[in-house]
Amino acid sequence: MKKISGRKKADNSNIDLTPMLDVVFILLIFFVVTATFLSETSINAASSDNNNSDQPPPDDDKKNILFEIGSNNEIILNGNPRPIIATQIRSNIDQLKAENPSASVIIQPDKSSSVSTLVLIMDAARQAGMQNISIVEP
Repeated sequence: MKKISGRKKADNSNIDLTPMLDVVFILLIFFVVTATFLSETSINAASSDNNNSDQPPPDDDKKNILFEIGSNNEIILNGNPRPIIATQIRSNIDQLKAENPSASVIIQPDKSSSVSTLVLIMDAARQAGMQNISIVEP
């Protein structure tokens, strides 16, 4: 390249950002349109000590299988005061499912209980063929 009359040639290599902004806005619109906004809901499972005596007992065809996990990982089944051991979970689910095939499993863990106990109950319920397994807040 030669200099013409002592001046440098001006550099006109500017990058046009318009196509990149178009792509970003199209992606933004795509993710906004395809995103699903779910509101998480939970139900409060009532244990036996919270029940009012004025309420009638629930129908047997709508009775669910309630597992409560205590702070020291003790497992309470349907509000029974005696905790059950881990090897009894599957047999209890099988028995209660035979009595009521439309029942679902509800697990209410304590905030300080371990996740392994929760997973143990969920695995036993899946092995017993339960499809509806819910986890509720204490």
